[in-house]
Amino acid sequence: MTSTNHVAPAAPVFIPAPATPYQGDIARYWDHEARPVNLRLGDVDGLYHHHYGIGDIDRAALGDSEDSEYEKKLIAELHRLESAQAELLLDHLGAIQREDTLVDAGCGRGGSMVMAHQRFGCHVEGVTLSAKQADFANRRAGELGIEDHVHARVCNMLSTPFETGQAAASWNNESSMYVDLHDLFAEHSRILAVGGRYVTITGCWNPRYGQPSKRISQINAHFECNIHSRREYLRAMADNRLVPQAVIDLTPAALPYWELRATSSLVTGIEEAFINSYKDGSFQYVLIAADRV
Repeated sequence: MTSTNHVAPAAPVFIPAPATPYQGDIARYWDHEARPVNLRLGDVDGLYHHHYGIGDIDRAALGDSEDSEYEKKLIAELHRLESAQAELLLDHLGAIQREDTLVDAGCGRGGSMVMAHQRFGCHVEGVTLSAKQADFANRRAGELGIEDHVHARVCNMLSTPFETGQAAASWNNESSMYVDLHDLFAEHSRILAVGGRYVTITGCWNPRYGQPSKRISQINAHFECNIHSRREYLRAMADNRLVPQAVIDLTPAALPYWELRATSSLVTGIEEAFINSYKDGSFQYVLIAADRV
């Protein structure tokens, strides 16, 4: 793990009772999650993500698959693609000032929060149902000496402690499939200042396919989530004063990540469901950026 000489102990994480049994299930899922694919990729440079990657594979960086260092290079390449995805999300947040506050809804172990602070110099607040993730993110912020600017808490993203209009921008990075979209966007609309920017990157099922495919069901079962359709995202945003400024289909850009990951030692068994559903058109990977009006 990359760190500085300044290491501050993380404050104890307050753990509220789950609002529903399902929230309790999700909290337990992520509290017990320790997949090497998340931890080993984060060990590359100390940015621990819980999302997937986008972009073309740098074959020159990978080198010969028979090389003894190939697996190490493959892990570094997967991590580079994950960070490229987070950079794209940050690109769409708009003009952020140092005095602004950003909110990461479903912050995981905090990699995107760290990147946001490094880019903008602002305050970043993260929420997660997992006490383990919040503790990890806060310890990492302490190691980097940015605990005064980057903070995670255990919190229901549908009912956050932030003031109305407090956030200049907010986002969900592959976390919106755990909640009702109307409730989610109502809360983002509340905490965002008028003119503030909301961004989500998410997998969604394609209405043109007809209904969620069998592979979508496999992904839902694997992650204990409920993938929504793209149409549901746009409808729920419109109902909550969030006006899309960009809708980008990232599916072609996401496929190389999954095809490379499927060849690694870090496979989890869900790779083929992603690859095949992307290819048959039943599943899409999209970025939606919307302004609060």
